[in-house]
Amino acid sequence: MNDRITRARELRREQTPAEEALWSLLRDRRLLRLKFRRQVPIGRFIVDFYCHRERLVVELDGPVHEEAPQIVHDEDRDLYLRSIGMTILRFSNQRVFEEPDAVLREIRETADRRYQNPELRP
Repeated sequence: MNDRITRARELRREQTPAEEALWSLLRDRRLLRLKFRRQVPIGRFIVDFYCHRERLVVELDGPVHEEAPQIVHDEDRDLYLRSIGMTILRFSNQRVFEEPDAVLREIRETADRRYQNPELRP
């Protein structure tokens, strides 16, 4: 089996508390009836949350994302994802816990902009 698929399955089983919190708000089309999936392989990367209809990636960043090797990896991933037409939103784990409504509002506004702009549609 593909290593990325296996790893994505492991990551789904081992969610961080922040991922669990955001997933509880996004799952089952709870936000604008958008279907989000979690821990999705795209190219050589695995993204935290992905909405195919809007080509929208949502990434959660904990303390590890402040370390130099992870910063380089994140920049590489973002560059690749943008090159294939994705929009990436990044939120700190802390923000998910402290401002969940603001996080959802930003996701909703970004999805609305993509939906209303035919040039951004897949």
